[in-house]
Amino acid sequence: MSDNVFIGNREYFKGIGKIKYEGNKSDNPLSYKFYDENKMIGNKSMKDHMRVAVAYWHTFCGDGGDPFGLQTHFYPWFSDDSMQTAINKVDAAFEFFTKLGIPYYCFHDRDIAPEGATIPESERSLEEITSMLKQRQKETGVKLLWNTANLTANPRYMNGASTNPDFNVLTYAAAQVKKMLDINVELDGENYVFWGGREGYSALINTNTKRELEHFGQFLVLCRDYGRKIGYKGPFLVEPKPMEPSKHQYDFDASTVIGFLRRYGLEKDFKLNIEANHATLAGHAFEHELQICADNGMLGSIDANRGDPHNGWDTDQYSTDIYQTTLAMMVVLENGGLGNGGLNLDAKIRRNSTDLEDLFIGHIGAIDGFARGLEIANSIIKDGKISKMKKDRYKSFDQGEGADFEKGKLTLEDLHKIAIKNGEPGMISGKQE
Repeated sequence: MSDNVFIGNREYFKGIGKIKYEGNKSDNPLSYKFYDENKMIGNKSMKDHMRVAVAYWHTFCGDGGDPFGLQTHFYPWFSDDSMQTAINKVDAAFEFFTKLGIPYYCFHDRDIAPEGATIPESERSLEEITSMLKQRQKETGVKLLWNTANLTANPRYMNGASTNPDFNVLTYAAAQVKKMLDINVELDGENYVFWGGREGYSALINTNTKRELEHFGQFLVLCRDYGRKIGYKGPFLVEPKPMEPSKHQYDFDASTVIGFLRRYGLEKDFKLNIEANHATLAGHAFEHELQICADNGMLGSIDANRGDPHNGWDTDQYSTDIYQTTLAMMVVLENGGLGNGGLNLDAKIRRNSTDLEDLFIGHIGAIDGFARGLEIANSIIKDGKISKMKKDRYKSFDQGEGADFEKGKLTLEDLHKIAIKNGEPGMISGKQE
């Protein structure tokens, strides 16, 4: 790992140098215990397996405020002038990226630049900051994993964006997405994400769900077509979430989104961005959502976080559950990797964690959590015992009449005759323990 770090017009994280791998015997909280970016796992380095990204929004925009309390984080890049804050954040971000030693970052449009009174005003601010980001990427080698448009926060989107009953709101959302696709191409983004946090409804009695879903599908078709027109070659990603902020979101879970994309002929251009905390809100395990995507050839990228099992909302905590990270990385490895995707650390420090070093400690813990999960997952797969157990469980379909069924050679009448011939099936343990 290179010791080079980026320092812009001022150093924001004073006293913190390049975070290094020191091994699991180290008690230095500002070091990696398991993430050795050059360590080979199979035929790829840890760095290439994990493709870690920092989430701009939580890390540089969050202020510790919550529905019950005011700001607790007062970062040195914050200013009374919103545009100056945006400029400061660029330098703070790239200092953080290079000191942490990660290859990617992600952002929404409103993370990097303030919204203006008009679309042209907003776009001018975005263009100014994009120019800075492009220069910083060139200077540091840090890349854009993905970007997206914030189509949730502004009051105009209270009834949705592309599913809004007002056509004028849909056009405003389209303008934001167009600009962000332009910026993606400008910054050589490797993915583009859609998260429809308000693409849903609260009351069925005043909602035409069929029409809204058709608008959603048509909107994504137009975005896909424009992206390809301007030279974007990467995958478009949809991020499922079942609720919060909308009560009933149309992109409920992986299965729902995959079916939706196929309905509108988008499955060749779109994949999914799976967030762990969204999976649990949908009543699923994180690895379940990843596996459904992998089974359908649509695993795009991961928002790597976790929720609190005692809270029914999106707490966006850093991933430190080794069982969870191991199961997730088993799916990723058996999928052949994440392709253009990566592990975006979509997590935030807690409201009462107020030191600048806490941002590093949170990210280090999460990166180590997935690094350890990667190592264990690779060992389990190499060992082969679980793979053999799984294969043996389906051995009745590997030959004879079971194999004929899988090949589509049997009719329902055939199955009826076989059942009579074979009689009551025996009980075979699933070996969960």
